[in-house]
Amino acid sequence: MNHKTLQIHSTDNVLVALQDLSAGETFDHKGIIITLKESIPAKHKFAINELKKGDQVFMYGGIVGKALSIIPSGAVLSTQNVIHEAEDFGEKTGDYQWDAPDISKFKDRTFMGFHRPDGQVGTGNYWLVIPMVFCENRNVDIIKDAFLEELGFGKPNPFKKMVREMANLYKSGQTRAFDSVSVETMVETTEEKLFENIDGIKFLNHHLGCGGTRTDSQALCALIAGYINNPNVAGATILSLGCQNAQSSYMEEKLRLINPNFNKPLIILEQQVEGTEQKLLSRAIKETFIGMAEANTQSRESAPLSKLVVGLECGGSDGFSGISANPAVGYAADLVVALGGTAILSEFPELCGVEQELINRCVSDEKAERFSTLMRLYAAAAEAAGSGFDMNPSPGNIKDGLITDAMKSSGAAKKGGTSPVTDVLDYGEYVNTPGLTLLCTPGNDVESTTAMAGAGANMILFTTGLGTPTGNPITPVIKISSNHKLAERMPDIIDINTGFVISGEKNIQQMGEEILEKVIKVASGEEKSKAMILGQDDFIPWKRGVSL
Repeated sequence: MNHKTLQIHSTDNVLVALQDLSAGETFDHKGIIITLKESIPAKHKFAINELKKGDQVFMYGGIVGKALSIIPSGAVLSTQNVIHEAEDFGEKTGDYQWDAPDISKFKDRTFMGFHRPDGQVGTGNYWLVIPMVFCENRNVDIIKDAFLEELGFGKPNPFKKMVREMANLYKSGQTRAFDSVSVETMVETTEEKLFENIDGIKFLNHHLGCGGTRTDSQALCALIAGYINNPNVAGATILSLGCQNAQSSYMEEKLRLINPNFNKPLIILEQQVEGTEQKLLSRAIKETFIGMAEANTQSRESAPLSKLVVGLECGGSDGFSGISANPAVGYAADLVVALGGTAILSEFPELCGVEQELINRCVSDEKAERFSTLMRLYAAAAEAAGSGFDMNPSPGNIKDGLITDAMKSSGAAKKGGTSPVTDVLDYGEYVNTPGLTLLCTPGNDVESTTAMAGAGANMILFTTGLGTPTGNPITPVIKISSNHKLAERMPDIIDINTGFVISGEKNIQQMGEEILEKVIKVASGEEKSKAMILGQDDFIPWKRGVSL
């Protein structure tokens, strides 16, 4: 890789600017002399040879767009001269052969995790408090207020002191002194935890469970069941009103389907049975405390890396994500799979244009057909709602060089590495097969990470080029920057910087191995990711239907 431009694949007809380029600069690309017609911002693409109206644009070796007008050699690609276009897909062809990575550095490595009776191993030990319906959010909040500080799980809020100082200045008429007020760096609480083997008690509010379609309520029940079954969860308290669509009994059915031998403390209380809020809350708090005391008897023990289930996510992507952070995560995912572990690739709208490649990587025609069906159904639903996958790129994506969905998807899919696809799951289903699993979720960052944790992910790798403050309540999220500038500008949310790939200081293999080393440390409880330190506990179930 030179330090100014990159042709990702030999068949691509565009180059990526690795740094800001000036109009008039000249490049010799394989004997083709290219003179820039305009300044090209870093991360954006420009034509190698002239593209005529209707010509297809190729990146990563595939179609990512179509020219709307003549694009001269050396001219930038933009939303004004390129629209989304992607290759169609059909049946699985050929027998996929995988060149697995060298795992000699990791084959005898282990992590320290929490072994569950069903054979899963957690990278954390959390207690959950979840409502079956939004009506119980207030009661969940009351329990949260009662537990966190008393058990030593509270986090200091430095902004309270800031507001207090400003209030005092306001009272004394010194409003001009506001600029002198600053906030202290956020730090973790140093208060001693009562339950030393419990990593936290997490409270998951949401706005579903009633007033929507039965399908959405059933999906919510499946999601909650997945969270309870996640190996990072020691036990759970479920609050139900009683009359809502998302019945706790249906959630229990989903839980038995996921795990017939489920054996964790599970407290389910219905307000319409208990009576007053005081009775409900008193019982919930007492039984939760007892359950947590039981969960505290568990401790970390050595586990093989084959017990890792790693979710793969990207958000706030930029024009470098597909050539640095995503392929580095893909290499780490390949290492996990080669070690006998599991990786989860989701965000189906961001697989548009790479479907055939993934279909051909499926281990069976049945898996390939299911992926194809889920993709077509999702695309049709988006179009029926007046949208489509072509509308996926956000303003931030476009500003930083991802101008079509196929362009964004081609880079996003690199998170999935190169291993065979061993399973394909719909939203709310639970991972039970080692290897690479495709999970149907939206491209929405939090809806996707929420679903992966519900599918059993005990770690999540999250790449970003623009900066995304996202985490998960029960599954550690490791945030990976695609470029140096982001890592320097937002060090509070970035764990690993793969900008070294862009600057030529490290390669994809080196960064992938560095990512796996970080995974092992966080999985063992030796380190916390930035999302964990900041308490970024994001939880948004996917609402697919209408409200009724």
